Amino acid sequence: MNLSIVILAAGLGTRMRSKHAKVLHRAGGLALVEHVVGAARELAAPERIVVVTGHQAEDVEALLRPQGVRFARQTEQKGTGHAMECCRSAAGANGLLMVLYGDTPLLSAETLMRLRDAQVESAGAATLITTVLDDPTGYGRVIVDPQGNVNEIVEQKDCNAEQRAVNVINSGIYCFRADVLWKHLSEVKPNPISGEYYLTDMARILRCHGQVVRALHIDDPTELLGINTRIELAEADTILRMRKARELMLSGVTIERPETVTIDPAVTCGQDTIIEPFVRLLGQTKIGDNCRIGTGAVLESTVVEDRVSIGPYTLVADSHIEAEASAGPFARLRMGAHVGLKARIGNFVELKKTHLGAGAKSQHLAYLGDAEIGAGTNIGAGTITCNYDGEKKHNTKIGKHAFIGSNATLVAPVEIASDSYIAAGSTITQDVPEGALSLGRARQATKPGWVAKRRAKKKTEPA
Repeated sequence: MNLSIVILAAGLGTRMRSKHAKVLHRAGGLALVEHVVGAARELAAPERIVVVTGHQAEDVEALLRPQGVRFARQTEQKGTGHAMECCRSAAGANGLLMVLYGDTPLLSAETLMRLRDAQVESAGAATLITTVLDDPTGYGRVIVDPQGNVNEIVEQKDCNAEQRAVNVINSGIYCFRADVLWKHLSEVKPNPISGEYYLTDMARILRCHGQVVRALHIDDPTELLGINTRIELAEADTILRMRKARELMLSGVTIERPETVTIDPAVTCGQDTIIEPFVRLLGQTKIGDNCRIGTGAVLESTVVEDRVSIGPYTLVADSHIEAEASAGPFARLRMGAHVGLKARIGNFVELKKTHLGAGAKSQHLAYLGDAEIGAGTNIGAGTITCNYDGEKKHNTKIGKHAFIGSNATLVAPVEIASDSYIAAGSTITQDVPEGALSLGRARQATKPGWVAKRRAKKKTEPA
């Protein structure tokens, strides 16, 4: 049967104590609602997924629009039943209709497939996910008959003593026959205490019309964790991060202290790569085989080819490191830096929009910005490319197998040809031809006895 999915994401989430909509808070490298949309897209085409937005609707929609999903607005917060009414025209009128929540990032696509299949195989009007909690306080209780059919869902505040003893709770996640849901949704009445319309009432309403509502039990209650507080947000982040670490370890990656690393969902790592403690791999980072990522390194949306060594506490963003190269410790690469085959970047070296050719090296204390550096060139300690004149950025071009002496200052725009030498301590403002030695520093002058003369003069001066 055709499946449509509605994701309810209109609430602010007052218990988060935040000015941001709850579903925009991040766990496991994505906004909460992005996790839910990702799981939904495993089951349905994007155009069959409708996200109901409300608080900060523009921000939520801007985040999700690239995924191709559709939107419906709930301009007044009148409960989950009212939210469904708001998306009636956008959601599917026939087939199956699954209802999810934008604050349940741990729910897996596999569980949603089980829910869909259970409803397909059922003669009932709906199937809802349940689980058992040792302490069900705060959750609605699911009351079932001996055949496992749902009689009703009773909210915590409405439970009598016998119902409070039930530890089977409602997740709020349903799969309905769409035609039956839309036929009877208008029968949901406002709660006498809150004035809100609760979708949970549909179980009782359908039962009254002779329809069957089935329960699908899930053994792992963590999948159903809805995020309401910063504490729950942190718990979800921990679970998601550990899931990703387990995925990589099972694929052949060594993670020395998996509980300390932070790895985003889209990150990939090749076999026999070693990830040391406290590493952060973020965004679209791709790491090849047989690499080592040192303690405390942070890589964001970066490509690392095979057999690369990243030293401890190295920061790399939006860059590319070719095979058998090394960077760090304490290096920084950013904004399109490109490190060539077997090139070496040492401690306290920064590359910005710079291409370091194959086998080139800059081992210590350098800033190389907006530069093209040829293969086999050596950049001495303390070298800087002066790429900014106060108004515009300018490029420095260094050829192959050049030697740049320590503490050289290269004032861009400037071109240093292949096989040339720059003397240590030079300030270079003009192009250097191939095979030349260039010096740009004052001649040293030494004055013997100058210190003694200065001290004697100070003694004769009046206090």
